[in-house]
Amino acid sequence: MKKRRWLTLLFAVVVALVSACGNSGTAGNEGTAPSANSGGEKQAAEGGAREAEKDGSADKEPVTLTFWNYGNTITDTEFNKLIVEPTKAKYPHITLERIKTDSETTPEDLISTGQIPDIIYTSSGPSYYRFLDIGIVQDLDELIEKHQIDTNRIKPAILESIKSFTPDGNLIAIPLSFNLLITYYNKEIFDKFGVPYPSDEPQTWEEWLELGRKLTVQDNGVQYLGIDLGGPGNLVRSLDVGNVDLSTGRSALSDPAWTQVYDLLRKQYEIPGFIGPENEIVYDRVTFMEERRLAIRPSFLANMVGPLEELRQKGIELDWDIAPAPHFGNGEVGGSIHSLILSNQSKHKDDAFLVLAEILSDETQRLVARNGRVPSIVNPELEKEFGADIEVLKGKKIENVFKLTAKPNNPPHPLDNDLGDVLTKAAEDIALGGKDVNSALRAAEEESNRLIEAWEKTK
Repeated sequence: MKKRRWLTLLFAVVVALVSACGNSGTAGNEGTAPSANSGGEKQAAEGGAREAEKDGSADKEPVTLTFWNYGNTITDTEFNKLIVEPTKAKYPHITLERIKTDSETTPEDLISTGQIPDIIYTSSGPSYYRFLDIGIVQDLDELIEKHQIDTNRIKPAILESIKSFTPDGNLIAIPLSFNLLITYYNKEIFDKFGVPYPSDEPQTWEEWLELGRKLTVQDNGVQYLGIDLGGPGNLVRSLDVGNVDLSTGRSALSDPAWTQVYDLLRKQYEIPGFIGPENEIVYDRVTFMEERRLAIRPSFLANMVGPLEELRQKGIELDWDIAPAPHFGNGEVGGSIHSLILSNQSKHKDDAFLVLAEILSDETQRLVARNGRVPSIVNPELEKEFGADIEVLKGKKIENVFKLTAKPNNPPHPLDNDLGDVLTKAAEDIALGGKDVNSALRAAEEESNRLIEAWEKTK
């Protein structure tokens, strides 16, 4: 593939530079994440120090590893609490430095500066393919065997999803948490228009849309929005279909599941008042949290919990709660996997792998749960502690996070980023261009196949 050859050449040049100059990284502030210290942290740290003395890691030569976040939300507080502190407690010789970049920095941009992180924090999906294409992903299977890590502790849906990104089913990342979809609702808007709060029993996307229709109201010059279902990529996570039919290698948009997704979106766009004055058809968390005119928002846990806590810390209280995520009658919920990748260019692979392995420990996964993230390991007891260290989650209906079955990610494809743009264009054609669902999907299927064929010629 031409693109792959270009990236490999770029990478080879950068590796030479890095070998001459050495890795560098700086830590900085990304914002304050909401979290209080749990009562067991001191004991965990002391226990880790004793363990380090016992296995000899306390006597190892100090090593500094660089850590870079691409495309995920992980604040400095979360980074320190969930990764730095557990690592330091068990492996005192390891220091982690965070490479800080702005949200526009791509992996290629970072590498061109001569910085190749030892550890990359990112989500499952197109990001995995991006790092695989660049050629800096370390296959973890040998290290897992060497350090005797039991991967059967990882939730099956997560393990299956990560392995689906390589032809041989290799493990290329270690999961920190499962970033599930959940439904947030603003109780103030329900009260304002006299609508009963949502049920605590799982509801379908259709049922949520009908509830949102009742709350899409203009009042005193303010346009309230009952619900924003999100884009097509949000809805399809609840179904078992990807962008590409892996059996044919062609677009999967002729699958009835995609028609179901776009029919639902069409109904949303047709609600009077939903499409904004600037042709907005998707609304962000600002509309929910700060403008306070979006009543219901299905969204990811990591996308909303931290910002809501930061809002609380500023003294701004919002009367909200959570309900189970919408589903398509299958009782399943999708999400993304927040995970750590090890760079194959790290000069300290074994030490870096110890950082990855530690996030699967019961102690770290308990911190993950208590800080409002869904653990990646099989341990139902941890669910009982979900959100315990996050003030803004106290009194919320935490049990609603776990009422649906978490499903594996849909079949991935290296072109998912580009094909996702095609999906967005189809939604815009329906909402703003007057196209019917069948016509929009036919055009999207043709464009998807064109992209796939062009990509295949470059391999």
